[in-house]
Amino acid sequence: MTLIETQGLLKAFGKLEVLKGIDSRIEAGETVAIVGPSGSGKSTYLRCLNLLERPSGGSLRFHGGEVFPAAADEDALRRRLGMVFQHFNLFPHLTVSDNLTLAPMKVLGLSREEARDRAMALLSRVGLEDKAAAFPAQLSGGQKQRIAIVRAFAMKPEALLFDEPTSALDPEMVGEVLAVMRGLAEEGMTMVVVTHEMRFARDAADRVLFMDSGRIAEEAAPADFFTEPRTPRAREFLARVLDR
Repeated sequence: MTLIETQGLLKAFGKLEVLKGIDSRIEAGETVAIVGPSGSGKSTYLRCLNLLERPSGGSLRFHGGEVFPAAADEDALRRRLGMVFQHFNLFPHLTVSDNLTLAPMKVLGLSREEARDRAMALLSRVGLEDKAAAFPAQLSGGQKQRIAIVRAFAMKPEALLFDEPTSALDPEMVGEVLAVMRGLAEEGMTMVVVTHEMRFARDAADRVLFMDSGRIAEEAAPADFFTEPRTPRAREFLARVLDR
């Protein structure tokens, strides 16, 4: 079942064309890795999917219903498409537990007890139940990002969008975050992941979208993309990133 579909998606900032006609489909239950050079439009495409950036043209459909250019309830869409950013965006004045319970109580109408039970179950799942009373400043970068993932998941979204979730982390912290993401992928959570982590894209994704200059230049299964990329630009990109 197609969950998210774009046709001819465009995005410009003034005269700068960032997305130049993106045709894509995200199927329910799959993990899609979006890779490509910096400035290729990856993050802009991701942000357009839940209308954090409003497209300049083309169409966006969710569950078959048009959300752009039709007028959409953006808040309702974002409740169904959770987002995990590079820099965690945790509330610094709230404990981990309060960071996890605030939205489920305010938006989903859960009681404090229900929200707290859900939060503790999720913290246990990522090995951080002992951090419930801690504040974000007391956590490592990897712990903060795992909390950010759990916070998005606590809203029971239909899909999770990840915008380079490990790029702000020290190298030794990357693995613990990717392990959580791999677990979600194995459970069938629909995920769209902008990433520079080629191993994650190769091992955990169902499909790879390679973006270049505002377009999807290549789309393939990871085994095909990483062993026999079709386009010269993809071959050049892989030669650079895999030789680091």
